Amino acid sequence: MTAALPDPAGYDVVVVGAGPAGLSAALTLGRSRRRVLLLDGGPPRNAASGAAHGLLTRDGIDPDALKAQGLADLESYDVTVLSEPAREARVVSGGFCVRAGLSWVPARRLLLATGVRDVLPSVAGLRERWGHGIYHCPYCDGWEHHGRALAVYGRGQRGHHLALTVRAWSERVTLLTDGPSLLTPEQETDLRRVGVHVREQVIRALTGQDGVCVSFHGAPPLALDAVFVSPEQQQGSPLAASLGCTLNEAGRVVVDDLGQTSVPGVWAVGDMTGAPQYVVQAAATGMHAATCLNTSLIHEEVAQRGAAFHKGQLPE
Repeated sequence: MTAALPDPAGYDVVVVGAGPAGLSAALTLGRSRRRVLLLDGGPPRNAASGAAHGLLTRDGIDPDALKAQGLADLESYDVTVLSEPAREARVVSGGFCVRAGLSWVPARRLLLATGVRDVLPSVAGLRERWGHGIYHCPYCDGWEHHGRALAVYGRGQRGHHLALTVRAWSERVTLLTDGPSLLTPEQETDLRRVGVHVREQVIRALTGQDGVCVSFHGAPPLALDAVFVSPEQQQGSPLAASLGCTLNEAGRVVVDDLGQTSVPGVWAVGDMTGAPQYVVQAAATGMHAATCLNTSLIHEEVAQRGAAFHKGQLPE
């Protein structure tokens, strides 16, 4: 791995985003003897969390330490890391041109790993406790709070699904709907069957240093160990849309089984595609897409050599 200005001569692949998906893709491409530029747009999405769980051999690792190790793993390969986001990308003859900082860099292929951004509910005190008492994934943080007083923030189908899921970690689960629950009678019955209590009172604020205290308008407060919420999400970067990549109704980048977007030569991996949002899953999509991308380069190179051969430019 090199840390320098980008080479104006260009790269085989520019990888945009240095989360688990982008790091895994860059590692795979580097080990495939490709010249790679990795654009690191900043802290990982889970930077607010104290630990990343469920990652084989690295359960509980600090997210910053995980990223640092991922970058260190690239040092043996022809991967240039630049601490810049991709500002813009254009389709040009022979591939793409990507603007990083003040430089425009040519690339034969583009792999996007720009993730998503969580749009947190506008509840006083929630943002300050995000990753520390308030979480989005029980598979990532449920074990640390199992058997304790837990709550889920949400309404309708989203709240129903997350409440039933969190119930697997504790018998004491409350669904906080912050107003009308929007639950169907069938969903209400589901929750009653497993002992999930529903509170529709409007929330005033989330407070507390050890655990979370929920205060309501016109109702007694509720002391909890942790709250789980499934926030709305947006694309972490406008790059995919600006290139013309197809997005689905949920705002995720549409990819095929190889990880290719609707724009030839552009791959997308990780959370931005709607893949299950776990560290290990993101890394897996990065590796898979990178192998498929490398295969596309191999076939392109074979075709180019074939054309050169027929023109008499290569010996038999």
